[in-house]
Amino acid sequence: MPSRARLEDRECPLSTTVQHVGEWWTLLILHDAFDGYSRFDQFQQNLNISTSMLTARLKALVADNLLERRLYQDKPARYEYVLTERGRSLRPVIVALAAWGNRHLAPQERSMILVDAASGEEVEPVLVDAHTGRSLDDSEEFVFAAGPAASTAMRSRYTETGSLRPGGAEA
Repeated sequence: MPSRARLEDRECPLSTTVQHVGEWWTLLILHDAFDGYSRFDQFQQNLNISTSMLTARLKALVADNLLERRLYQDKPARYEYVLTERGRSLRPVIVALAAWGNRHLAPQERSMILVDAASGEEVEPVLVDAHTGRSLDDSEEFVFAAGPAASTAMRSRYTETGSLRPGGAEA
């Protein structure tokens, strides 16, 4: 089946990220890894996932350098799956996705919340600009633009009307 992706989609960091973590089971496995699970049987029992699906997803996560496969027992050979630095760097993304989901639920409907480990108080994560501390929620103040490695198609996407805003709307 031919790809439906446009050239600029194939170079887009969002598109390439989704290739690594956009599959439902992948996010749930990573979530479990952040919660301290590392062994095949733990993932399988907690997620109620088929052996073949879990095997395929773990292989992909190892190939993408998000998890590392480590021998923890010789006879018989048994492995655990440990987050790599690259995998650990996805934690804010997982936290943000969970927070987004909770934001759309009534407090009594939330099955999982993020809390301060010391106080136990619920926290509300926000994504902010590291330099200014301003929230990135505002799509009027923060927009995407073509980066230094952008192709002609990607540059065209953001500059065809002389504006960084979709549809050519002026700032």
